[in-house]
Amino acid sequence: MPKKSEVTVIMPFYKKIEFFKKTYLSLINQTYKNFKVIIVYDDEKKDELIKLKKIIGGKKKFKIIVNKKNIGAGKSRNKGIDHSRTKYIAFLDCDDYWKRRKLETQLNFMKKKKLRFSFTSYSIVNENNNYLKTITAEKTLNYTELLKSCDIGLSTVIVDRKLLIKNKFPSIKTKEDFILWLKIARKGIEINAIEK
Repeated sequence: MPKKSEVTVIMPFYKKIEFFKKTYLSLINQTYKNFKVIIVYDDEKKDELIKLKKIIGGKKKFKIIVNKKNIGAGKSRNKGIDHSRTKYIAFLDCDDYWKRRKLETQLNFMKKKKLRFSFTSYSIVNENNNYLKTITAEKTLNYTELLKSCDIGLSTVIVDRKLLIKNKFPSIKTKEDFILWLKIARKGIEINAIEK
């Protein structure tokens, strides 16, 4: 039985070790502490796995699933979903990072409004952490609006795990998240945003 407020953060990992420490620090410094992390290591070469484990340092919140072969980000996220047992799922790619109050703010927003899917605004930075631009989240999106353009940043999404049991990421190279959001929106699920 899932703990009501607990979140599983799912992170597919493929050749991102140079960015991972910042991502990791943004997780452990969250003001909201009731979360677990599933990292799905999706690289056949294991040299970065050793570095990854060293950064995590055996923290119990973190679980690493190692794929036998490279299966791609979408399928790796599905694997993480299958191993999760919490009410909510959040996604975080290993070259992205969160602000300190991200989980707390978003979960409070979802509980207050009784939402099953939410996302936020986000900023794009380059590999040197220089600011490029901000994508501002619209308040709500339905299927028709989403069809026109997908500005939902994957690493901003928190979703009720039950929605992901029957709706999984498809096995395609890019935009697999867009396809999944469309599937969910088509069922009439409200996709709500925080303009932060």
